[in-house]
Amino acid sequence: MKQILVLSSSPRKGGNSETLALAVAEGAREAGHAVTFIRLAERKIAPCTGCGLCSFHGKPCPIQDDARAIQEAMLAADVVVMATPVYFYSICAQMKTLIDRSSPYYERMSGKTFGFIMTSADDDPACMDRTLEDFRGYLACLEDPHECFALRAAGLTHPDEAKASPYLQQARDLGRAL
Repeated sequence: MKQILVLSSSPRKGGNSETLALAVAEGAREAGHAVTFIRLAERKIAPCTGCGLCSFHGKPCPIQDDARAIQEAMLAADVVVMATPVYFYSICAQMKTLIDRSSPYYERMSGKTFGFIMTSADDDPACMDRTLEDFRGYLACLEDPHECFALRAAGLTHPDEAKASPYLQQARDLGRAL
């Protein structure tokens, strides 16, 4: 049994990226894995101030918010699934803020497996190339990361479209395969 952490960064509860993230979580549970699901929009995560306490002095981040607990959950997980809606061809602010706050933890996140879910109103899955590169840029800073999937769900314009799309079953299957 693996420990699976699913991070939904959609600011819209029940949005398309969250719907697919929940489907991955459901599939992982069906496969017998322990799953934790976190909605970043429900957590308080302040932006990094660049103070350097963590990176230059090895001290804990002085910001007292939910980022530390989420990063600890990432450290405890075997697989981290990161879901984002695509805004202007990039990850959304909630996910980027969490990634930027990972400086005190990223050196301890070795050997983790990551899956990515991206949803876009644009019909062309290639529109998410930059978004995927943003995620991969994060992985490039980690020691020995593994990417297990990158689901590009294109053409989802309205909030509930993922529920009736073929991406829903695909996401559930990806969760089962973890």
